[in-house]
Amino acid sequence: MLLIFDPKALHHILIKDQHVYEEAAAFIASNKIMYGNGLVSVLGEQHRKQRKLLNPVFSIAHVREMTPIVYEVTHRLRQALLNQVKDGPKQVDIFDWLSRTALELIGQCGMGYSFDSLKGDSTSAELHPYRRSVDRLTPSYFFMCNYLFPLADQFNFPRVKRWIVEHTPSQWVQDMKNIADMMEETAREICKSKQEAILKGESNGREKDIISILMRANAAAGEEDKLTDAEVVAQVATLTFAAMDTTSSALSRILWLLTTRPDVQEKLHTELLEAKRNNGGDELPYNQLVTLPYLDAVCRETLRLYVVVHASALFCVRQDTVLPLSKPLRTTSGTEVTELLVPNGTTVFISVIGANTNSEIWGPDTYEWKPERWLEPLPETVSEAHIPGIYSNSMTFLGGSRACIGFKFSQLEMKVVLSILLTSFKFEDSGKTIAWRMPGIASPVVEGKDITRPALPVILSRLEKQ
Repeated sequence: MLLIFDPKALHHILIKDQHVYEEAAAFIASNKIMYGNGLVSVLGEQHRKQRKLLNPVFSIAHVREMTPIVYEVTHRLRQALLNQVKDGPKQVDIFDWLSRTALELIGQCGMGYSFDSLKGDSTSAELHPYRRSVDRLTPSYFFMCNYLFPLADQFNFPRVKRWIVEHTPSQWVQDMKNIADMMEETAREICKSKQEAILKGESNGREKDIISILMRANAAAGEEDKLTDAEVVAQVATLTFAAMDTTSSALSRILWLLTTRPDVQEKLHTELLEAKRNNGGDELPYNQLVTLPYLDAVCRETLRLYVVVHASALFCVRQDTVLPLSKPLRTTSGTEVTELLVPNGTTVFISVIGANTNSEIWGPDTYEWKPERWLEPLPETVSEAHIPGIYSNSMTFLGGSRACIGFKFSQLEMKVVLSILLTSFKFEDSGKTIAWRMPGIASPVVEGKDITRPALPVILSRLEKQ
């Protein structure tokens, strides 16, 4: 097994020799059982075909058109939080509210569908069943993906796989089965209603959500490029998982950091307030929002240092190969090597956190959360490293054909939510000790409480209108 964060080696794995490195069977099997044949569940030509059709769907032009929808959902979050603090400052689990918001955002922007996840103080029983399923998804998924799913995937018959899952006496497994069933049922309902609207002429062809855009693109594609109905349905579940927990985790981390650094919170508040005053309204247009320097610096630095997923890709080498290194490596025998001989079948992890915090690239202050580093020229070692990531000289969103296809959308979500919340509320430390667990995706928990239930209590107070 290899854990890789050398930039030259990463370039070969993700770009130059990507045909040699294939996602591990356990990863593909897990995703296929959970989401069907979506973008994260397929390989080779099928993956290239899906990626080709999906890339334009996530273009900057389409993401920009989603901005009003993101603002509308975020204003509902703002109102829900205002209701929480109408009688004065109050301790609020901001992670719960951000998770609700992330689900509603992917529902509205991704599917043109509302999960009603921002209704008041909805208890678990009152929430949409899809929301209840998604809440249990991450811990169940990462617990099971290395155990049951690879076993089930050895059988080529879907009924056999289903039988194995249904008859495994484990609560984790049964949770996964129920989650997968609910995700597929909801996805089919959404796609069916959209298809019926198109056939009945009730669709005006201008819907902005991702699945509507995908279905229109699929209808216009040549036969060799079309996705099957099952592949389209699979994208719904894939989008939800990829967008919900990751976005709420990143936003929670930023707000948690701001409770420990009130100076940064105040600086962000000032920048956002001034931009809104100059714009003459509460909502900043897309082009202005994404270029605010300090907001951008806070997002970049948080995503660099506090990655949502530490080891973001697991590959299996398909043939004997040589992996070159950007810097000689000294072996245990004292010999220096400039490349690694990697035998067929070797498991390779990409260490995102290793690449993002390599002190030889980022400097001696690499482990400091320092947004200001992005307001001045980065060290020459950063540009000289030629890190193959698609975002901010980091591996946070990976690179090559396995790069996160929706990273521009996630940036929009984060910046809209922060622009509204940080001009409406003050976030302060609750006094609780917060630990960040990594059951696949980073999530906050209160020390001494149930570690399977993510939570981030903060003291929330309303800011006077300025």
